[in-house]
Amino acid sequence: MNHTPRTFIKVLILALCLLPSACSQNWSQFRGERGIGFVDNANIPVKWDVEKNEKVKWKTEIPGLGHSCPVIWQDKIFVTTAISASGNDGLKIGLYGDIDEDADESVHQFRVYCLDKKTGKIIWNYLAHEGVPITKRHTKSSHANPTPATDGKHLLVFFGSEGLYCLDLDGKLLWKKDLGRLNAGPYNMPEIEWGMAASPVIYKDKVVIQADVVEQSFLACFDIHSGDELWRSNRDEIASWGSPNVYDDGDPVQVIVNGWKHMGGYNIENGEEIWKMSGGGDAPSTTPIVAHDHFFINNAHGRYSPIYVVKPTAKGDITLGAEETSNEFIPWSIKRGGAYMQTPLIYGDYLYNLRGNGALTVFHALTGEVMYKETIGMQAFTASGVASDGKIYFSSEQGTVYVIKAGKEYELLSTNPMGDICMATPAMDRDAIYFRTQHFLIAIGE
Repeated sequence: MNHTPRTFIKVLILALCLLPSACSQNWSQFRGERGIGFVDNANIPVKWDVEKNEKVKWKTEIPGLGHSCPVIWQDKIFVTTAISASGNDGLKIGLYGDIDEDADESVHQFRVYCLDKKTGKIIWNYLAHEGVPITKRHTKSSHANPTPATDGKHLLVFFGSEGLYCLDLDGKLLWKKDLGRLNAGPYNMPEIEWGMAASPVIYKDKVVIQADVVEQSFLACFDIHSGDELWRSNRDEIASWGSPNVYDDGDPVQVIVNGWKHMGGYNIENGEEIWKMSGGGDAPSTTPIVAHDHFFINNAHGRYSPIYVVKPTAKGDITLGAEETSNEFIPWSIKRGGAYMQTPLIYGDYLYNLRGNGALTVFHALTGEVMYKETIGMQAFTASGVASDGKIYFSSEQGTVYVIKAGKEYELLSTNPMGDICMATPAMDRDAIYFRTQHFLIAIGE
């Protein structure tokens, strides 16, 4: 692999990101560009007080219920929601293992909201679909889980069984696709419905959707301009809730996906499988992360909760043996200890692995050496961590944001109550951090 062009590109991107009109203003998908989850050279507060309105730039009520994360393009911020005619926006949060579905079968409006990033004023909202949800949701879920994605011209919004929509940034519909009934629930109880969560990913002129469901899982790629399906790869996989990611520092460009039977990489041009592996938790819910020229994949549930680190040169079936923790393409892994719901954060040299009960383990990303283990608070966590300028931000379901110092030693810098339930991962730019709570979108900044 030729590293010289890659080094030049990375330097160029870094230089562009120093311009106020470039990367600093955009958080284009789940966890930002390529899912990295951090913005440096920013002005994000360590301490704030929502109740006293200290360092709260604005707070805007968003009707309905949604766990999708906000995304940012220049001066606009986008979020989705599902509004129930019954007014039932209830959530059952906390640490529990019930498989319960929410009983609300009323008509819902599936909407997209666009807000002014500076003021929080709603610029427009678009009704994508109205009707009784085709599938039910888990009591901790919503009917608007997938995070939008944008390239500055197109806004891709996925509502699962209610369809895939492409809008322009002024709220005009460009095209839509009906992908059929997509039931994502436990593999051993096909009658149970929990709701979709995989977010769309944009790469150049392509849109990738991962639809791991009960009946027929698939990975599909669409033309961003026309909505035409370019390819579809069927997957022998149970339901999963993580989003795909893209690795473009090699040939071919790979779509990286999580799974239980089938983690792996696919050629983005034709959907052909490049590598695969099995083993792990039986309810994969996290997004693969690309960092340090490796893929980091974790999942949990059932017997195992692994973390896998995979080289981008992987080919064929690289599944580890029962007693193995490494092989030619997997430099290190652990069998148990990976997070169930939270996508890992790779920031600097370290991997921050936060589990749902607040147990945080920090690894050296390239060696697997444990730096420390610590428990953050006594609350439940679903949202994934983000970082800025040496600070890590973790949001609990109960609405407390814990800010810790990045590095190989634990230091809690602050705790910040948001006054509302927090299920969604925040977005960031150089001006503020944006929290989507159960009822509001809140901008925190100096």
